[in-house]
Amino acid sequence: MTNNYQRSIARSLSAMLVASALTFPSLAFAAKAYLEITLKVDPQDRVAAGAIYSKFKKPFLTKISGAESKELLIRDDDVQVLHGFSTREQAEAYLSSDLFTKDVVVNLKPLLKAAPEVRIYSVD
Repeated sequence: MTNNYQRSIARSLSAMLVASALTFPSLAFAAKAYLEITLKVDPQDRVAAGAIYSKFKKPFLTKISGAESKELLIRDDDVQVLHGFSTREQAEAYLSSDLFTKDVVVNLKPLLKAAPEVRIYSVD
């Protein structure tokens, strides 16, 4: 009786996990690394920085290996761009990609008041 009960519980849990993965795919395939870039940009230049973010969001998501998300956070003191990746290595590789070095950096450089702060976080 106990073995049948345990099997029944195991099947139910498996079914719930599969259903959760189908219902909430972003949770099932969440990014495992985040690249956070903090930019010091004057308040009057934040609209321009936002336009640069928008211009390169789609190419980032479609052309960069492992790219899963990209979010813009406009704060009182600065602007942050949070990039989600499948792996830490892919986040590191993006920093030397043509899209980042030849497009994003070149466009943002005139707006920056200080060197960007770059951090990579891994999620276990």
